[in-house]
Order: sequence, then structure tokens, then C-alpha cells
Amino acid sequence: MLLGTLLAAGCGVRPSPVITGRSAVSGPAQGIGLYLVAQGELVLVLRPVKPTTPTPPSEALARLAAGPQQNERDQGLTSEVPTGLTAAIEVTPATGRFGDLTVRVTGPTRALSPTAIDQIICTAADAAAQAGLVGGPAPVTIVGSDGAQPARRCPAR
Repeated sequence: MLLGTLLAAGCGVRPSPVITGRSAVSGPAQGIGLYLVAQGELVLVLRPVKPTTPTPPSEALARLAAGPQQNERDQGLTSEVPTGLTAAIEVTPATGRFGDLTVRVTGPTRALSPTAIDQIICTAADAAAQAGLVGGPAPVTIVGSDGAQPARRCPAR
């Protein structure tokens, strides 16, 4: 027993005082959440907005369709969503939860790459949740001029 105490005391580790930090951030993130692409993976990017102005989900999709900003491109972020794509979000009431989401886009959905579809699904789901339209990660259906993609949840969560 004494040998163990002597060995532990001589190991050179000195006690240190408690290190304190700031409080953890709480509350919703400030900004519009967009899902861009970095090295083939979806990445959530928050773009700043005025905190007093509620942002409609259609605004998030419009910003996604505008593509990455210069500072985002400088960081290697890209997008497969066609520039200028127009999209609108609808919420379909469902029993026992807030509802499912439908995103109506201009043009055909079959022309969208799987990554572009994931970007739209994740951005729409995040925006609708921030706006209080859905209670959690809702399934999203994308509808275009050539029909609908099957309803899916955001794969990045």
C-alpha cells in the first residue's frame, strides 16, 4: 500500500486548480441554415439574418438556389442545386404531429442530382423546424414538373 502511494506521488503530475469557462450557448442558432457540399458531404452553413425578423422557409430555399457566397467558395463549399431554382414549401397536416413537407420546384426533379435533392430536403426541413412548422425532422417530398420524388428525411442528421 505504501509503495503504491509513493509511486503515485512521484509520477510528476501536479494538481491544478479548476478551470472555468463561459456558459454554454443556449437557444436557437441565429441564421438561416443551408446545406452545402464539402468534399462530397452535406455541411450545415448558417448565414446571418436580422434576429428580429422571422425568416420564411422559402427564403432559405432561395438562398440555397443562389449558390455559395464567395467566402463559402473560398472554403471549398459547393452546391449541386441549380442556380435560380425556384422552390416553395407546403406543410401537409398529419395526425399526431405537425405535418409533412412538400417542396414544389420549377422544372423536373429527375434532372436534380441525388446530392441536390439531399440539399433541398435538409435545407427545407431545417427551415421549417426553425419556423415552427414541424416538430422535428419531417419527411420531405420534392415535386416538380415531371412528378414527385419519394418522401425522405434529411440524411445529414
